[in-house]
Amino acid sequence: MDFRDAYDRVLAKWPADREALTVRTPFGDTRVNACGPRDAPPLLLLPGGGAATSVSWYGQAAALARVRRVYAADLIGAPGLSVPAADHHPRTVADLSAWLDALLDGLGADEADLGAHSYGGWIALHHTLRAPGRVRRLFLLDPTRCFAGFKAAYLLHALPMLLRPSPRRVRAFLEWETGAGAPPDPDWLALQEAGAGFPARRPVTGPRPAPDALRALRTPVLLLVAANSRTHDPREVAAGAAELLPRVETAVLPGVSHHALPQSAPGGLAGRITAFLSAD
Repeated sequence: MDFRDAYDRVLAKWPADREALTVRTPFGDTRVNACGPRDAPPLLLLPGGGAATSVSWYGQAAALARVRRVYAADLIGAPGLSVPAADHHPRTVADLSAWLDALLDGLGADEADLGAHSYGGWIALHHTLRAPGRVRRLFLLDPTRCFAGFKAAYLLHALPMLLRPSPRRVRAFLEWETGAGAPPDPDWLALQEAGAGFPARRPVTGPRPAPDALRALRTPVLLLVAANSRTHDPREVAAGAAELLPRVETAVLPGVSHHALPQSAPGGLAGRITAFLSAD
């Protein structure tokens, strides 16, 4: 299936009031899918890596839009509808944070809530540490390389897909990782397969956030960990966050794997997030 067709098929699962925005930044034009009241407080959502894209938030978008103006961004340089600048690419964590600052500026948001999944969680947490005044509240869905490393088995299973991406290898990897929970949405899975041939730059990587910086963070954080995640040890992630973050709530989501988030999630997930965002 063509990538754009697959993207639009998943986007069709969003609320009917959705709209597509293009926000210019020094690193290129960022595609943002938005919904919810325009006068509500802003919530910026970041997807995981690969071909997850902003549309993967469809399972939570309607509920979140009851309390926030939802803005979900396609990552610059990753599969999606964002268009990277020809001569200015994010190369460091500081660059990613500068991209997010420019994105928030373009949306007219001096301050916003921030939510993210997986690799997007690593970006969001680093940005919150660098610009805490811009992030009101932060929620993280099974973030990677924030509080624990990858499992060796996960990396071994991902290696064939990473070395030579193909639709078949993408499907095999995702079916393996989500096998302990609900099966992937066929439309979402088709989007991941279509992303195998998408021209994308190597993602920015780096170390985990520094422990001392995490201990000093005063931004409220909600950490939700996938109980069936094969990416990392869920207990280690939750324990690491509880030890380092002074204002954190943690919970383990039963019956869901890492790559099933955020589109497929246990009942009550959106309610827990909206309650967190709405807290005084």
